[in-house]
Amino acid sequence: MEAVEINDLSFAYRTSAQRALNGINYVQGEGEAVALLGRGGAGKTTLVRCLNRIIPVLYSGKLQGQVRLFGRTLSTEGVGQLAGTVGMIFQDFEAQLFSTSVLHEMTFGLGELGLDSREVGERIAWALSQVGLEGFARRDPATLSGGEKQRLAIATVLAMRPRLLVLDEPTTDLDPLAKEKVLEVLRGLKDQGLTILFVTHEVEDIREMADRLALMSEGRLAIQGPLEELLFQTDSLEENGVRPFPLARLRESLQLPSLPWTPEEAHRFLESRGIRLDHRRYQENVQKEQENRESCYGPALLQVEEIKFSYPNGVEALQGIDLEIRQGEFVAILGHNGSGKTTLAKHFNGLLRPRQGRVFLGGKDARSVDINWLAQQAGYVFQNPDHQLFAATVEEEVAFGPRNFGLRPPELQHTVAQTLEIMGLKGYEKCDPFGLTKGERQRLAVASVLASQPRLLILDEPTTGLDYQEQRRMMGLLKTLNEAGHTVVIITHSPWVIAEYAHRAVVLSQGKVLADGPLREIFGQEQLLQKASFKLPTITSLGQRFGITPLSLEELLGWLPACPSYHK
Repeated sequence: MEAVEINDLSFAYRTSAQRALNGINYVQGEGEAVALLGRGGAGKTTLVRCLNRIIPVLYSGKLQGQVRLFGRTLSTEGVGQLAGTVGMIFQDFEAQLFSTSVLHEMTFGLGELGLDSREVGERIAWALSQVGLEGFARRDPATLSGGEKQRLAIATVLAMRPRLLVLDEPTTDLDPLAKEKVLEVLRGLKDQGLTILFVTHEVEDIREMADRLALMSEGRLAIQGPLEELLFQTDSLEENGVRPFPLARLRESLQLPSLPWTPEEAHRFLESRGIRLDHRRYQENVQKEQENRESCYGPALLQVEEIKFSYPNGVEALQGIDLEIRQGEFVAILGHNGSGKTTLAKHFNGLLRPRQGRVFLGGKDARSVDINWLAQQAGYVFQNPDHQLFAATVEEEVAFGPRNFGLRPPELQHTVAQTLEIMGLKGYEKCDPFGLTKGERQRLAVASVLASQPRLLILDEPTTGLDYQEQRRMMGLLKTLNEAGHTVVIITHSPWVIAEYAHRAVVLSQGKVLADGPLREIFGQEQLLQKASFKLPTITSLGQRFGITPLSLEELLGWLPACPSYHK
């Protein structure tokens, strides 16, 4: 039996004259796992919302065509009637959480299935264990980290044991090892016959799980095919907002007939063909980095001395943090979900005050200065841009901060115009912020902070939910700002983002600094990073098997001497 059959499906939202879906024809077999890829706005979320009648029941518009699930035509069903058939993890996973405890959150959906208390308890225990949330039953979801909330949302759906599991960007907030654990669970469920449709921008997430890839573009299914075939169509993937698999790019660059998928196997494959890396050039590069390090940065901008912080529920989030960040640095804070990353960063501009210890910004004790001064000196961009956007227009959003800090026309208009141009939002001045795409809203959130000209710019997961081209654009903007003199601190779980843009890494674990130093040195300590649930980028992991630590594919290729045996 086919699990999903879609025939000539089109849809236009009530507020738009343009079709979000345009003549979709799609078939997915029972027990098959398919990855749905494409740039932001391609129609992926719209398509999966049609599978459980969120469209058109909750999002109205003009729907044409037919959807069948397991032989059943969907026509008049409500969303709740399909809950036992289709389980869905939303891209905005926080929208799925509403109860006052993890236990209540888990129980809510199960209560609609008519199960006895014993089975309910067994399902809850099983689902929480699958996502690493054992012992969290009494926690209030509001007190969880972003990654823990995402895992909880996944657990609530797993406990329902649907026949079709639809996941819309389900691992964006997970640390690399937590992500791997969830993906392992999904692979196990697939082996048991569960049908899975996985929306993602990261092919590395699904290369060991998906049977097939489906690539969307402008509301249409542009390409469909077996994973092994499409995974190596790197140009097509990148053109459609998907980051190509790094080892596919390496194979392409070396014009190899084949290349295994894992760093370990790829290393053995390359060595067997006599391929080596130039250690002399690598050491010269590292030496130059060390020589330039001291001259690149100014004096200390931020100093954190032995700070401790506990939340009202008793969770001790920070346990004596010492940290110094110098003017002009680009620092990445990394660590497992719940390690204290966001809590620490919120101390940098006074959003949180330490229970013990002190924070100095620009040499001033944060306790002795006005909160407005702190906010102007250290701008904070939230993980979810919708948590900080509120104005009626883009122009008003960007003007709010500098106006409140005393800037008046014509300087205010000049600052707003300049900031919008820097962030690629020129021409959007009169637009409603909530009518923008996720990537545009993310850039607007940065613009609203940047307009106040902070010396320190703090961004919590700045690439979450963005397609590959949007991620590159965001990180390119941050790199430009850093080179112009802004000190940048990012919190992210994305290994390649850290590798290619940050200068230094601060590794947190259980509210303590586990390691702090130049990025290449930190990335050279794979076992230490595993303690913080961090997984090295694929290219870095491959390079270390040759005895070096590359931070990008370009670096790795630069240390490969010419070798005629590549093409054999």
